[in-house]
Amino acid sequence: MISDSSLWASLPVPAFLIGDDNRILDANSAAEGFLNTSQRALLGQPVWEQIAIESPIAASFDRAREQGTPLFVNDIDVGSRSRAPLQCGVQIAPVQGQAGQMLLLLSPRELAARMTQNHSAKSAAQSAIGMAEMLAHEIKNPLAGITGAAQLLSMNLSGEDIELTDLIVSESRRIVKLLDQVEQFGNLSEPDFKPVNLHDVLDRARRSALLGFGAHMTINEDYDPSLPLAWGDGDQLLQVVLNLLKNASEAAGPGGGSIRIRSYYEHSFRLRRSDGTGKLLPLQIEVIDDGPGLPASIRDDVFDPFVSGRENGTGLGLALVSKIIAEHKGWISVDSAPGRTVFRLSLSRIPKDKEPQEK
Repeated sequence: MISDSSLWASLPVPAFLIGDDNRILDANSAAEGFLNTSQRALLGQPVWEQIAIESPIAASFDRAREQGTPLFVNDIDVGSRSRAPLQCGVQIAPVQGQAGQMLLLLSPRELAARMTQNHSAKSAAQSAIGMAEMLAHEIKNPLAGITGAAQLLSMNLSGEDIELTDLIVSESRRIVKLLDQVEQFGNLSEPDFKPVNLHDVLDRARRSALLGFGAHMTINEDYDPSLPLAWGDGDQLLQVVLNLLKNASEAAGPGGGSIRIRSYYEHSFRLRRSDGTGKLLPLQIEVIDDGPGLPASIRDDVFDPFVSGRENGTGLGLALVSKIIAEHKGWISVDSAPGRTVFRLSLSRIPKDKEPQEK
């Protein structure tokens, strides 16, 4: 027979036992991780001071207690003083035989649907790779001939005729550039996994952006200095962050804007696979900009190849980002509204057996 304490500790979602005065009587280990605080610090505290729910749920909670009925609320933002809000399902139920006591369960949305979306993005990326391998070489060869012929013709032309040959050359080069990006997308090698200091990656990306495409932007750092090493390919993760910074800079337009790069540790972030297994992804990176936001028409498909919100955009940058993060067994998500777009990367920390040994 499994003891009540073992069952309580084994619950995979944050769980709280609430007294009739709305103070916390108990919290499981998942709840400690979710709130980033200890059980001892939580006991006796008013629940709505420790858990911030962006919904008028306190009255519904009291009503469920009075009526002795369970309550289920889907997709509301839940956070605390020490962590950013995360969309969750909330389940509330009275405890049988304990008058006034209530059970509060939080179910973060990353439990199952996230893996399906990640798999879909990876499949779409693989389809684009196959197309790139078939077509890029065949298209670039005749384009080289067209460009060369146009340049030869321009040597004996003048005026408007030269403008036409110049147009042929410039447009051919633009198509070649697009094909180069498609080939780059298809030729990306497997990650070379090593210990990675994510702040080094972020600093390199920030400096590169400010010296080039992001010179008109203000880029601020908001780092967690205690963030442990990640397990990944530093060069590929640099490419991911550069692509996100480039997108944010281009979305802002010539007038510029601000970007905040944030890092933090989230104990409870776990990616659930379709086979029921899970993987902790506690290392979080956010790239936050104050631009116009993603168009509503592409918001749900922004990581698919050839989906772009910019005129003349290739739609490959975010697809490449998604592919790299999928190869790292990580997770990427986006939350966008006018004035605030947040791309969030979730990565695994270095395995204990790979940690550098102190000398």
